[in-house]
Amino acid sequence: MAKIAFLGLGLMGRPMAARLLHAGHDLTVWNRTPEKAKPLVDQGAQTAPSPAEAAADADVVITMLATPEALQQVVLGDGGLASVLRPGQIFIEMSTVGPQTIRKIAPRLADGVTLVDAPVLGSIPQATDGTLEVFVGAKDDVFERVRPLLEALGNVRHVGGPLAGASIKLVVNLTLGAVMATLGEALALGRAFSLDRGILLDVLEGSPIGSSVKNKRERIESGHYPPNFKLALGEKDLRLVDSAAEESGIELRVARAARTWFTDAASLFGDLDYSAVVAAILGENPLA
Repeated sequence: MAKIAFLGLGLMGRPMAARLLHAGHDLTVWNRTPEKAKPLVDQGAQTAPSPAEAAADADVVITMLATPEALQQVVLGDGGLASVLRPGQIFIEMSTVGPQTIRKIAPRLADGVTLVDAPVLGSIPQATDGTLEVFVGAKDDVFERVRPLLEALGNVRHVGGPLAGASIKLVVNLTLGAVMATLGEALALGRAFSLDRGILLDVLEGSPIGSSVKNKRERIESGHYPPNFKLALGEKDLRLVDSAAEESGIELRVARAARTWFTDAASLFGDLDYSAVVAAILGENPLA
């Protein structure tokens, strides 16, 4: 069993950390809001007052943070990981921050620290029951070292060398944002045609976006959007896609259009589920 430092106990991080603890690992946790660590401490985890102190004696350090800015602060700020990580330690970055952020932090780590990008696809239910999709960017030998540990979290997939995990997650999240915006516009057009929403949702469940319709239908029909994945984070991900496209010199018109919907919706309902973009498109007032 490994000594793990897990940094970031948000909606996804806390159940992920709990699975590693229950798998028998020696777990030390850190969170910007210390109170969020209490359920894990009650189950046997240790807590640390700073990222550096959490990571000092760990074999493996895992970050699961909300934004690129938060990750850079945890790694490069005062009391950050870059000040203590040493040769032989493994740093697994599981947030959705894009390859640009990984490129920024990698050169600041000591030689001999192994950095792995391994973002996840899924939300709270999958994080809780260990069925996340984990996209790992690493060399072959490094992947084999981290795979047994990551299998406690879900289906572990080696998608390429360093940066491939961070990159493929942006590709996947582009599709999620575009599909949800498409669903909102489809319902808006259906309403303009005076179609029955229930019948329209029935039909859309059999369409190419059917799985998303099925997963979010209860929220759409009830008007309640409790967050499994926050709308503000969906907007952040599409912003990262936009930035990566600009850096690469490519034009992604659908992604940019979806981002405009998410930006408008996040300014109103950022703490609700990302599917609340549908309510924003329809001009409805969603509830938590």
